[in-house]
Amino acid sequence: MVARFWTDAENDLIVADYFAMLKADLAGQPCNKSEHNRRLQSQIDRKRGSIEYKHQNISAVLQRLGECWIPGYRPASRFQMSLIDAVLRWLHRNPDFQPVSITTAANDLNEPAGLMVERAPTLRHWPPADEFEQKLSIARKFDAAVRAERNRVLGRAGEERVLANERAILTSVGRTDLANSVRWVSEEDGDGAGYDIASFYPEGRPRLIEVKTTNGWERTPFHITRNELAVAEDRPDEWRLLRLWNFARQPRAFELRPPLNAHVTLIATSYEARFH
Repeated sequence: MVARFWTDAENDLIVADYFAMLKADLAGQPCNKSEHNRRLQSQIDRKRGSIEYKHQNISAVLQRLGECWIPGYRPASRFQMSLIDAVLRWLHRNPDFQPVSITTAANDLNEPAGLMVERAPTLRHWPPADEFEQKLSIARKFDAAVRAERNRVLGRAGEERVLANERAILTSVGRTDLANSVRWVSEEDGDGAGYDIASFYPEGRPRLIEVKTTNGWERTPFHITRNELAVAEDRPDEWRLLRLWNFARQPRAFELRPPLNAHVTLIATSYEARFH
């Protein structure tokens, strides 16, 4: 029997259903996945297994976009490219969907262990070439203005959390003087410094933190500017990149220290065009 391709209408229905479940999941609300599946079966005349697998495909698209997905639907990478368009259509129609609570981002950081910094992934864990190219293809389709605004809100929330965490750590070791001097540089002075947070180590040595935040998994690629790389090179003993991931649920983090190319592969994604 020849497989029947999913139509745009069917994709739109299942994507909307997926995001309804994702919203409930992020809000900590109960969600009956079996009931959602039965309802979709009646709407689009697809079998249970087909719908389950399509939900996994949607998780894979969101993973490639650096977004959070429903943990119960493990990403399955073999999907129609039309599904990407359906996910992007939903995001375009719902620009307010931003799984970040910036008002509560730092509320649970009163204890120094509020943000556990783990071991960083290595180049060995880089995704396969075909998976990486697929991600780039998906990202190119994502409206630049929408992506920039979503990243701005998410980035600011991540910086706010790190700011509170740095102050809490210094306070816990009796360095209230240093905690009171920690500055949110990107908020107070703008983005030109090459780092977001000016903090300290307990002995008083400067600690310059560039924060990179995503809702996706730990290997979600992130952008870094030429200026940030320059400061990392000029001040390697002070500059650190703090990578936050899984931010919409339970933020996790790891730290990278210069040289960055010992940890990540740097790929040019934009160019300066000059006239001859």
